[in-house]
Amino acid sequence: MGFLDAILGRTKPKQANLDSLFLVPGAAITLETTLGLRPTGDGSVCYRAASGLAFSQVQQEILDLVRSTGEAPDVQVVQDGYGFTWVEVDREPGAEVEGLCTALHAVNTSLEGQGFGPGLLCTLIGFEDGDGRRVGLVYLYKQGTFYPFAPATGGGEQRDNLLELQVRDALAGELPIEQDLSRWLAVWGAPGL
Repeated sequence: MGFLDAILGRTKPKQANLDSLFLVPGAAITLETTLGLRPTGDGSVCYRAASGLAFSQVQQEILDLVRSTGEAPDVQVVQDGYGFTWVEVDREPGAEVEGLCTALHAVNTSLEGQGFGPGLLCTLIGFEDGDGRRVGLVYLYKQGTFYPFAPATGGGEQRDNLLELQVRDALAGELPIEQDLSRWLAVWGAPGL
C-alpha cells in the first residue's frame, strides 16, 4: 500500500488463498471426531458466469479437466434459483476428501487463471452426521475465510445456528474462520449440500 493510498483511506482487498482448501481434510477429521460429521463426497464452486464464447470454452475445459482425474467424479454445471452458476463435483460417499478438495481447487484456479477470478464467490464442501444433519463448509473467495452453513432439518429456509457455532468452535484452530457473522450468508439450494 502506497503513501497516497494511506492518506486517502484506500485499502487493498484481502487476497484469496485457495491453498486453504487443502486444510479441509484435517478439519474433516476434527469434525468427525468432535461432532460426528463426515464428508458427503459432494462439493461445489459458485461464481457469476460471464457471457460469451470464451467463458463457455473455459467452463467446458474445467469440466473436462475434473472428469479426467483418476477417480473421474461426476461433475456438472448448474444454476441456482438466485441466478448464480455452480460447478458441482459429486464423488462417492466415503471417498477421500483430499480428492474433492483437489478438484474444487482446480475449478477455482482454472477460472482465476483465465481472468474470471472476480466472478468467483465461494466454494462449498458438504458434511453430514448420522442423524441427517447437513453442514456446508463454505470458503469465501474474496475474504479467504471459511464459515459453516447448516440448514435446519425439517425443511424450510431455517438455519441450525447452534450446529454452525459448534462447527466454528471446533475448527477455530484449523481453518481461517470468518469472524464477521454478517458474512455467514445462507446458500439455500446450493449443490453439494
